[in-house]
Amino acid sequence: HELKHRISPAEDLVLAQRLRKLFPHDKNAGPDGSYRVTSLYFDTPYDRAYREKMSGVDRREKFRLRYYGTDTSFIRLEKKFKINGLCGKRKVRLEKEKVKLLLTGDYDFMADSGEPLLVEFYSKLKRGMEPKTIVCYDREAFCYAPGNVRVTLDRNLRTGLSSVDFFNTDLYHVSVMDPPCTVLEVKFDR
Repeated sequence: HELKHRISPAEDLVLAQRLRKLFPHDKNAGPDGSYRVTSLYFDTPYDRAYREKMSGVDRREKFRLRYYGTDTSFIRLEKKFKINGLCGKRKVRLEKEKVKLLLTGDYDFMADSGEPLLVEFYSKLKRGMEPKTIVCYDREAFCYAPGNVRVTLDRNLRTGLSSVDFFNTDLYHVSVMDPPCTVLEVKFDR
């Protein structure tokens, strides 16, 4: 299960203080309890994944490349999918050099990789899927083992359009929330 809510900076402040007293931070958090997430989303020329999400289509999927903090040496290709209101994710690690090839349009290496997710992604790219937008934000995440609960506060949400800039960790991205707000996300199994 995955629930998302927009909350105000004041609500974020109160909720974050309470969560810090109750739950441990995600093991990947920095000293301040947060870390940066940078994703490059792929979509069709007509933005099918985006339109399906905005329309609330029950069965949908999206592909993204993602790294954390400023370490671009650890990158994953992820496929998120939603079916009947439940979410799932498949992921595979990709070497930076392979990602660079992919972003220049040289992705034939995936066809013979033997990795099902890469083969599926390759077939989607061959049918027109392409890099669309970069999304970057600062995440504070909390975990609660019973029920596999994960609560995240995603702040300073920003975006960029050029996949060429995916590895530029110093790049200024444009803020997308006006007025500023936080995205509260709650994930749980039961």
